[in-house]
Amino acid sequence: MKTTPAEKVERHDCPKCQAPAGSPCRTGTGRVTSSYHTGRFALVPSLKGELTVKTPADRNPGKSWKATGAVLPASEAMQGVAIRLGYARCSTVGQELQSQLDLLARADCTRVFSEKISTRVKDRPELDKALTLAREFKTAAPNQPVILTVVEMKRLARNAAELMTLSSTLQADGIQLELLTGPLQGVYDPNGAGAIVFAVLAVAAEVEREGIREKTLEGLETAAAKGNFGGRPSVVDEDKLAVARARRAKGESVTAIAQALHVSRATLYRHLDG
Repeated sequence: MKTTPAEKVERHDCPKCQAPAGSPCRTGTGRVTSSYHTGRFALVPSLKGELTVKTPADRNPGKSWKATGAVLPASEAMQGVAIRLGYARCSTVGQELQSQLDLLARADCTRVFSEKISTRVKDRPELDKALTLAREFKTAAPNQPVILTVVEMKRLARNAAELMTLSSTLQADGIQLELLTGPLQGVYDPNGAGAIVFAVLAVAAEVEREGIREKTLEGLETAAAKGNFGGRPSVVDEDKLAVARARRAKGESVTAIAQALHVSRATLYRHLDG
């Protein structure tokens, strides 16, 4: 007799709602869920690429939850298969995500989380969701590799501080990191030799950030030496100022001069007194 997806799922305890093997998932209100939790059905290799696995009608979805009978334990063949969770990010609405999504799809990611959010924004909801799901997988199967996969490191962090925080999170939860492109392409275990790579990446990120800052300051100094001080151009140029001084010398009021030159009285006063 063919085993149903529900039977395969229920051979595992649920890492999200703690439903024991042999029973359907449950909601926070104590009812049977309409779909199994992702962290549970993704433990089944044949189902880990699915977006949802529905709870069968005979489990009474929506009704009060109760434990059901025992089932056969999960096969050893189900263990040890790496679960990849992809994360893609771009900074603005105008930038495209598809190239990242294509690479993550080819990397056999179980789920992909993506968002368009500026690097200036500290909170990244989709990245948090990916990390939460990764923890659920590790709780359900501690010996099963769970990998956070990104196209390149800059999709994860803006600077060394953020990178080190992420490194600590991955290390504490036993989650590996995979880079699909770049000179450090590969999978890194933060609890093994990969910990050194995290440290190097953190230093590199800080050096790069400091280099950008230094180049910016040098550029401003060069421009200042040439008489370009940046900022918004003045609304009162030399010609307007000459006219204003001439009219002021003839006894015309600052209010009348400002209206004629289409500037505010405060701006005109500031230039006349400068």
